[in-house]
Amino acid sequence: MNGTNLLKIALRALSNNKMRAFLTMLGIIIGVASVITMIAIGQGSKKSIQEQISEMGSNIIMIHPGGDRRGGVRLDASEMQTLKLEDYQALREECIYLSGISPNVSASGQLISGNNNYPSSISGVGQDYLSIRQLNIEDGEMFTAADIQSSAKVCIIGKTIVDNLFPNGKEPIGQVIRFNQVPFRVIGVLESKGYNSMGQDQDDIVLAPYTTVMKRLLAVTYLQGIFASALSEDMTDYATAEITEILRRQHKLKESDEDDFDIRSQQELSNMLNTTTDLMTTLLACIAGISLVVGGIGIMNIMYVSVTERTKEIGLRMSVGARGIDILAQFLIEAILISITGGLIGVIVGCGASFAVKWIAHWPIFIQPWSVVLSFAVCTITGVFFGWYPAKKAADLDPIEALRYE
Repeated sequence: MNGTNLLKIALRALSNNKMRAFLTMLGIIIGVASVITMIAIGQGSKKSIQEQISEMGSNIIMIHPGGDRRGGVRLDASEMQTLKLEDYQALREECIYLSGISPNVSASGQLISGNNNYPSSISGVGQDYLSIRQLNIEDGEMFTAADIQSSAKVCIIGKTIVDNLFPNGKEPIGQVIRFNQVPFRVIGVLESKGYNSMGQDQDDIVLAPYTTVMKRLLAVTYLQGIFASALSEDMTDYATAEITEILRRQHKLKESDEDDFDIRSQQELSNMLNTTTDLMTTLLACIAGISLVVGGIGIMNIMYVSVTERTKEIGLRMSVGARGIDILAQFLIEAILISITGGLIGVIVGCGASFAVKWIAHWPIFIQPWSVVLSFAVCTITGVFFGWYPAKKAADLDPIEALRYE
């Protein structure tokens, strides 16, 4: 018996029991749709996080003073004064894997302009800070090297500061704002960046020369941190190793001594978040995949029923020359048709459900082509796996016993 005849027989058998075939497919449809939707939501979240980290600068390296142990007690990093301007200068001159580097010191207080005030902080940074953090000036200009050298009282502000200190549309450029009684002239306004993945307002920012903040606000000679950016994300590890070597030499640390500084990169944060989202996506996909197993069991159940109902028909076919392999192929084709049709409908439903989640819940989604192919392949394998045993049982029937079956 050729394949075309077997396919026709299988299609006729399914069309005679349309509702039963559809209900059997339902488990496969739900399973495939669930897997595609869950993976789309998980991959969408991962892609959204990666984009937001890239906006902050995926190759950023942050250097902070490390905690020290004195008399058996580990001190808080904020109390340490291990990072100096000399460290910044050494890194700037010697590091070959860095595209930019900037000191960082900050002070908290109240910003005042006329009758308006707003609680915030002011960050003392260098000229490379904008490129490191991927910030752009919308209006005005960046402070110069001469401003840094002279500790000029100038600043650049973000949109949130503009909205709170100049609410009536007043031009902020050239205006003087006071921070803890120290006047600063606004020379630039940054482009809006909104909130980041951590829920922090990236527009609540005031930047000034680091020398100004160190001398006029904090009266300190040490740095609270150093921001740097590697030449590329792939070179972050090389840059980190280079920074570690230079700082250990600057601080005259022995091989047995622990680092008195901490180095963190956005790559570490990205890897951690990606690992978490991948784990959650896998978990959701596995839970959704249970529906495929349930659908497969449904196929096996219905095929058993079909074999039992058509025992006499099987005996008749065998008596007129049908071989066991033909009977096996007939029932296996029926199982595969059910799973493939359910898989196709499931793919359509899954893609539709993913876009519905995006439009209704406003969640980021990203449909991976491999998730569609994988779901379809799994449901086909499911049909073969769960349809094989009932089909084998039908093929092994004794023709005489089958003809006698009532």
